Amino acid sequence: MVFLLFLGQISAVETTLQLVAFNIPYPPDYGGVIDIFYKLKALSECGVSIHLHCFEYNRPQASELEKYCARVYYYPRKKGLLYQFSAKPYIVVTRNDRQLLHNLAANQAPIIFEGLHTCYFLNHESLKNRVRLVRTHNVEHEYYLNLGKVESNVFRKLFFRIEAFKLRQYENVLKNADHLLSISPNDNLYFDRKFGNSHFSPAFHPFNEIKSKEGKGDYILFHGNLSVAENRQAVNFLIQHVFPKIHQKVIIAGKNPSAEFAKKIQSLPHVQLIANPEGQQMDEIISQAHICLLPTFQDTGLKLKLLASLFSGRFCIANTPMIHKTGLEHLCRLADTPEEMINCINQLWDKKFTSEEIEKRRIILEDDFSNKRNALKIIQIIRNSNVS
Repeated sequence: MVFLLFLGQISAVETTLQLVAFNIPYPPDYGGVIDIFYKLKALSECGVSIHLHCFEYNRPQASELEKYCARVYYYPRKKGLLYQFSAKPYIVVTRNDRQLLHNLAANQAPIIFEGLHTCYFLNHESLKNRVRLVRTHNVEHEYYLNLGKVESNVFRKLFFRIEAFKLRQYENVLKNADHLLSISPNDNLYFDRKFGNSHFSPAFHPFNEIKSKEGKGDYILFHGNLSVAENRQAVNFLIQHVFPKIHQKVIIAGKNPSAEFAKKIQSLPHVQLIANPEGQQMDEIISQAHICLLPTFQDTGLKLKLLASLFSGRFCIANTPMIHKTGLEHLCRLADTPEEMINCINQLWDKKFTSEEIEKRRIILEDDFSNKRNALKIIQIIRNSNVS
């Protein structure tokens, strides 16, 4: 009843929303699009009529999105060396489409821009009287600077460094947003100090309830997109410093591992690679693990694989960059050095995962990280903006 009354207070304009996505958010199979897809789904289930605008460049158009959106528009993403010479970041200038601006200006609905990537028209004159929100997925210049540090290809390393510089300068466009929706408490602190209009809005995800199992699992798991430099750096660290010094079975599961990477794993007989697992298979791999090992060397954003591990897995061992100021610190064992990780693995290996651990997760995750609750929070922010 309270929920229905809440929606009843929102005007027709407020229940229509335009959302600009940097990619086609289906299938939801990597971090950024997972957040977008389940945000669309949650907002739709709360009664919001969504006009989705998405850039098409490496994924097919998806009729599944029409279940949750009143309209879906597709725009080609530009590409080519010419755009490298723009003063604007490459990830922004290649998402400049005049038809998008025309469609956004066609009605007075509030707009959510997903990531700095989609903010080309954020400060455009024709949208100045619109309620404009930006979902910040990372502190992008820090993210790209770190990508440059771990990239071995000279040309890509140079691209990431130049892009990081451009993103740092371009970030000031966010002062034109009415509200920023930051994906982690750490990012929220950064953006609120700089712009004064940020709200912590946790990552949206496919989990409605804790599915972790009591008891013991059979292996240690590292999972993630293995074509992403951040994940390659983390797993190479484990292969070099941790896995050779433990005897327990290890599974590494993720998308698009390179042949070179597969060869490295073959040298460790107790380590198994599962390449490109499908969604249901990945869920099963996480649920059967005894320990999810979750190091990262990027401390921006919130890693959705952390949420997946906490909602579906047993014990989680993470380093400081993975959990610092996420609100999830108390649900993980902290280990920063190889020695700390090895000790933590040995301490947990013979322990059973208990119902008390599951209940602790339920209290935090099913409340603070509830998709429905956080969709209603976005609606409330929009509602308050229209009132003021």
